[in-house]
Amino acid sequence: MIKIGLTGFGDHEGLYGKVKPEGRLPAYSAHFSIVEIDSSFYAVQPVKNFVKWVGQTPEGFGFIVKAYQGMTGHLRGKTNYFNTAGDMFQAFHTSIQPAIDAGKLIMTLFQYPPWFDCTKENVDTLRETKERMKDVPCALEFRNSTWYSPQYRDRTIEFMKKEGWIHTVVDEPQAGIGSIPIVAVATSKEATYVRMHGRNPKGWHQSSHPEWRKLRYLYRYSTEELVEWQERLKELERGSRNVYVVFNNNSAGDATPNAKELQTLLGEEDGGLAPLQLDLFSP
Repeated sequence: MIKIGLTGFGDHEGLYGKVKPEGRLPAYSAHFSIVEIDSSFYAVQPVKNFVKWVGQTPEGFGFIVKAYQGMTGHLRGKTNYFNTAGDMFQAFHTSIQPAIDAGKLIMTLFQYPPWFDCTKENVDTLRETKERMKDVPCALEFRNSTWYSPQYRDRTIEFMKKEGWIHTVVDEPQAGIGSIPIVAVATSKEATYVRMHGRNPKGWHQSSHPEWRKLRYLYRYSTEELVEWQERLKELERGSRNVYVVFNNNSAGDATPNAKELQTLLGEEDGGLAPLQLDLFSP
């Protein structure tokens, strides 16, 4: 089964209009049955947040939770509020437990930074991380192309299969070593994760710009580009029972129309689970 959604649920006015914050996730779930939680990257979320989100979504809805940045080596000089790695991972486990208990946690996402290259030390880090996550399903996304170089590509895929990582297939700008190509290969029989970041190479490496996140994901996929993904997703579905696709190109509100169009192309137009509340679209 192919399921489509967006990164975050609180910043998609084109989807539900000017709804109060507490109404956004219920409105979102009328259109999509999955969502990626990215606020967990910036801070381990309070348990009460997941209790609330679980209660606001219908049966069959699922969360993909991005790992806290301290767990993926993004901090580099920034303050880590945990004394030990053990404390950090335990806090994350505690945070997501309500979603697990409700049967609504699809997976966690470990997105590693551009400086996390293919080395023995980093392979060991991945093994240790997977062990710390116990039986929680974990997806792995690289931002360094050495993992998919001709020398290491097949070994990277085999490593993910052996260690039980869900492969994160990405569509992103081809902008040097800090980006990776589309490698449409399933490593888990249960799930494959696909993240659509857009194809804006000029904006990809603008980390010094005050609005670099907006520049990075400023892109709208054309119909032709989405059609490219039709057969690719069907092929991934032959390797995994579920394929989850999330659009992350929302700098100018393009994620929602692109996700809706892909739903139509795949014949998955009834993606939501909650009843549509038509009054949500009122001014």
